[in-house]
Order: sequence, then C-alpha cells, then structure tokens
Amino acid sequence: MRLIPRSFLWRTILMILIPLIIAQIIVANAFFGNHWKRVHGTLGRTLAGEISTIMTFMDNDQKDVADKIAKNIGINVSVNQSLNRPRHNNNDAREAGALARELSSRLNRNADIYIDRAKRLVFIDVPTTDGKIATFGTSMHRIYSTSSEVFLLWLLGSILIVSILVSPFIILHTRSIRRIAHAANRFGRGLDAPGFEPSGSKEIREAASAMITMKERLNRYNRTRTDMLNAVSHDLKAPLTRMRLAVETDAADKDDLLRDIDRMSEMVNGYLAFARGEMPEIEQTTELPAMLTRIARDAAPDKKIELNFPDEPVQFYARPMALTRAFSNIIENAARYSKNKIRITEQDTSDSVTVIIEDDGVGIPDDKKRDALRPFVRLDNARGKDTGGTGLGLSIAQTAIENHGGQIFLEDSDLGGLRVRVVLPL
Repeated sequence: MRLIPRSFLWRTILMILIPLIIAQIIVANAFFGNHWKRVHGTLGRTLAGEISTIMTFMDNDQKDVADKIAKNIGINVSVNQSLNRPRHNNNDAREAGALARELSSRLNRNADIYIDRAKRLVFIDVPTTDGKIATFGTSMHRIYSTSSEVFLLWLLGSILIVSILVSPFIILHTRSIRRIAHAANRFGRGLDAPGFEPSGSKEIREAASAMITMKERLNRYNRTRTDMLNAVSHDLKAPLTRMRLAVETDAADKDDLLRDIDRMSEMVNGYLAFARGEMPEIEQTTELPAMLTRIARDAAPDKKIELNFPDEPVQFYARPMALTRAFSNIIENAARYSKNKIRITEQDTSDSVTVIIEDDGVGIPDDKKRDALRPFVRLDNARGKDTGGTGLGLSIAQTAIENHGGQIFLEDSDLGGLRVRVVLPL
C-alpha cells in the first residue's frame, strides 16, 4: 500500500491539508480544552451555588424567599412527593459532569440530574429534609456552552474552505506542468508542440520559456550542422578542384596554390573553432572597458575609435575568455567594414550591462540582419566582396553571449553603418 500518492496534485493537497489539520488539532487541544473546562466549571459552580442557596431557605422553612430567589435567577422550582424519572440519571453525562461535582461538594445529600436534549432543558432533583423532592428546572445553556460545537465546526469548516479555494489553483498548476511534460516529450522526439505557450505561475512560465528557448537552440544547432556540412562541401570543393586542375594541366602557379592553401586553412580553422564551441571556463569578476579598449586597438589600429564608458563601470561574473572572443569577432567585423570610425559604448543599469558597437560602413539591410547571425552566411552583396571571411564571426559571438544569458541585436547606426547591441544580465 502506497502512503504517498504519485501525482503532484494529491501530493500538494496533502502537503497543504496535513499541516493545517495538525495545527487545528494542536489549537483545539491547547486552547479549547482549557477553555471548555473553565467555562463549564464556572457554569456548574454558579448553578450549584444558586441551588444550594435556595435549598438552604427551603430547609429553614422559608419557601417564599426561596421562590422569589428562584424566579429572579430564572429557575423553576417545584416540590413533589414523588416523580416518575428514568431509571438512570445523567450525572455522568458530558454536559452535567461539572454541575454534578459541584452539587456533591455543596449539598449533604444526593442530587439527580436529568437532561432533555430535545428541549434543551435540565432538571435537578434534590431531596428535602421533610422527605419530598425539590425539582429545579432551567435551560441547558446554564450548565453547558454550545460554543464548543460551534468552534469544532468552524475548525472543520476552515479545512473544507481551504480545500475548496486551494484545489482550483493546484489543478491549474498541475495542468501547466502536464502541458510542459507533453511538450517536452514531443520536443525530445524531434516534433513540434502546436499551441504550446507558457502558462501558470511565474516559475512555471519561466520553465516553459526556458524549454522553448532550448528547443529553438536545438533547432538552430541542427540547422547549423547542416549549414556547416554544406559550407565545407561548397567552400573546400572549389579550391581543391582548381588546384587539381592546375596540377593535372601543368599550369600550377606557386603563388596561386599558396593563396588557395591559405584560404582553405582559414576556412578549416574557422570551421573547427565553431565546431569545438566554448571550452569550459571558470567565471571570474569581469570589467568590460579595459577588455573592449584592448580589443579595439588591436583590431583597428588605423581607424578612429570613440570610447564611451561609465566613470565607475559595473563588475559582474562572467567567462572572460569567451566574452573576449565574442567582442573580438564583433569589433573585428566592425573594423573590416568601417570606413574610418568605430564607436563603442557601455551602458550600465541595476540588472544588465549593454555594450553598443557601431561603425560607419555600409551597414546591413533589414531583411539580411537575421541571416547575418546564422553561421556560414556571408553577406558579400551588402558588405563588400573583398572582405573574405567564413561567415562565422557574428554566429560565434551570438553563441558566447547567449551562453552568458544575454542577447545580441543588429540595428542601424546613426554613423551610417551597423549597430551591434549586446545585453548581458548581471
């Protein structure tokens, strides 16, 4: 027999109800137990004292005084030779226990208590000194407080109300988690999940968004792998064919062969760097201005470089080698296509660092910006045909930025060229 249910729904309900029930039991025992004893003890002592006082006057043959007192305190008193009572009294009943104990200690005779629960009345029979029976009739609330039942009902009712209010929220959370599990199962089989959108609480939406992002990255990885194979086939086949033709026709020129070899080496190194991805690196406290200044001076020694950094730049944890590689690719790209000027700006906020790198080149058309971030895509028509490259610079930079939880955006610069905006979370 399994004591703990398997489903998240029932586990959550039990996790809420069990502590609530335990807390209610503790409160009932600690507070209500003492309260019940004090209240009923006080009620029993009060009524027993009143009956004892009336019996004193009756024993002293002062019945008129006894009747007056009984009338003033709301007790009906009658004296009878005999009564037709049940065989057993209710002295041991839960409602009459405190009164029976008080009467036993105050009166020198036995008193019988009878309770009519249907009419909520109580009758106390006390023998008189002349052999008769004095019967005291009063309302049951004089010896027993119904607040105990009301209190217990409220305890049970509060548990029921909490269950009714909490259950719909738990069901909605469970439904959101099931949708995530269903979508993850489809994503794991290489399928899409039509209509799947983040829903539920903030944490569940974040988990769903992270899974969607993961799916997009996997799709991009698969596209990248296909693009890389196509690029390797296309970019290496042409120089190899040219070299083979030159050798077979004895028309080979040493300088041409060396240029083809250098070009092939550059492409192969680029493909290998992209395929290897980022090497494991320990995060360190990083400050960007010095890094960006060094990269810009090395990449564009013949260009005018404008630097706009905060007086006190923010420090944050990052992988410095990976960021250096990313910003090097972006700044080298700007240096390659700029005419004369490169502008680098850092903007710090409480939760992010934004780095903007701009050039005064020809820029990239809006319909080509998305393709510019894809690996092995060279926008020669937009950026010039004499720049070379393997089309991996911005793609490698994007991968490094995204591995830091950031984003990269390609925009138009007021300098006339490309504006690369990198946003890194703190």
